[in-house]
Amino acid sequence: MNILSNLLSQPAKESRPKRQRRGIEIKSAREIEIMRESAKIVATVLKEISELVKPGMTTADLDAYAEKRIREMGATPSFKGYHGFPGSICSSINNEVVHGIPSAKKVIRSGDVLKVDTGAFYQGFHGDSCITIAVEQVSDKDAKLIRIAEESLYKGIEQVKAGNYLMDIAGAIEDHVKANGFSVVEDFTGHGVGRNLHEEPSVFNYRTREMPNVKLRKGMTLAIEPILNAGSKFCKTLSDRWTAVTVDNSYSAQFEHTVLVTETGYEILTDRTKI
Repeated sequence: MNILSNLLSQPAKESRPKRQRRGIEIKSAREIEIMRESAKIVATVLKEISELVKPGMTTADLDAYAEKRIREMGATPSFKGYHGFPGSICSSINNEVVHGIPSAKKVIRSGDVLKVDTGAFYQGFHGDSCITIAVEQVSDKDAKLIRIAEESLYKGIEQVKAGNYLMDIAGAIEDHVKANGFSVVEDFTGHGVGRNLHEEPSVFNYRTREMPNVKLRKGMTLAIEPILNAGSKFCKTLSDRWTAVTVDNSYSAQFEHTVLVTETGYEILTDRTKI
């Protein structure tokens, strides 16, 4: 889940520890094991949604399914109630960039570019991931947007290992996006994830001097989540105060994984291919 920087490090109500922690957390072996489980729940739900979604369903249908499955696996939805967000998933279609609110009035149609983002809170820790689904047949341009968004995520993940820096991730993402003619959304970032849904550090998808270039350490857990627009990088938020859309009505795509930093590389905790 992307969220504006002024909400970073504020915990969800269900995950608020008795004692607020600050700064970047390094997870212990035990904590990592729990995060593997929370992330597996998220990966399972997203894989199932990708297989069941079809034209005629509503985003409320997907939200109900996600909540049911998350709870069946012994977790609670990370997003529901988070700063007032009403859903268990963010469901953003076509020109909607992030934070789309699930609705029984929002019908999924063939050709849609559908972003589904969800999180699970399990035994004190969150997992967080997003996929973009091409609903049946999409245009060649939209198919490329989705493909480059996913490739960009993995270009960033490939830079993850102890001793590398956040800007190594950001640069790899930015370069791949721009080389393919798309724009990187700068209004939203990735983030640390663990006891809180949003923790430090902010994980940028473009080079910047606005934030410290944090050195990666073994045991850090990051939600890496590039967002690409087919047109302008600029977004605006609708009157519901959640849904962000492109200013030029161009389509948007996003992928996200929860990733563990290891001594020699990384582990993708929300890897759907292992489900």
